[in-house]
Amino acid sequence: MRGSVNPYFGVYKEPLYNTQIEIQTISKSDWSKVIATIGSKASWVSKLLMNEVPDNIEEAFRPFKLHLLPHRKDFSTTCSCPDYSNPCKHIAGVYYLIAAELDQDPFLLFELRGMTRQALQMELEKSPLGSALGESLKSQPLAPQPVDYYYTKPQKISLPQLNSVQDYWLGSKPLPKTVETSSESSIAAISVKKGGDYPPFWGRDNSFLEVMEEFYERVRTKNKDLG
Repeated sequence: MRGSVNPYFGVYKEPLYNTQIEIQTISKSDWSKVIATIGSKASWVSKLLMNEVPDNIEEAFRPFKLHLLPHRKDFSTTCSCPDYSNPCKHIAGVYYLIAAELDQDPFLLFELRGMTRQALQMELEKSPLGSALGESLKSQPLAPQPVDYYYTKPQKISLPQLNSVQDYWLGSKPLPKTVETSSESSIAAISVKKGGDYPPFWGRDNSFLEVMEEFYERVRTKNKDLG
């Protein structure tokens, strides 16, 4: 890692520092447990075999008290610069470089934890879900079959002979001149009666239904029979 020239501190030549970052890997036995969990969920298997890292992949590590994304205790960092703090600015710069690489290829995170992309996909293909999906991904796509027409060819049908344009618009049977109307309800206030008498908001002694019956009857007859 390149340092900075600083005459104030007597640094007149660009220094080079040895910066190292080590990330603790996950053991093979723990990886076997995690892969078995991943292989039991179709959404994880399908995305990983299609070179995509699921957003909730950490859930596969949680039952075993593991984590794919390294924590602070998983890092071991050293730098030959005279800075006493750890991480120093050179180590922080390497962190940013690693983050940029992970943005380009998230599978590098698996490799940093001890499992390459190829090894992970090979292990997943051994599971029942992985083997079924792997065969479909490796199968050859069907070749397109040639057809005579790109669109559906219209079919010609024979229509009944019409004597005039009027027959076309009116048809063979004339429409009815009158429309039967539904008969009026003989029971006044039938909708209100379904709710029962003396509702909570009714504070009078007389029957609520009787009052509503008279009201509905006045509306129905338009006050012609009641004065």
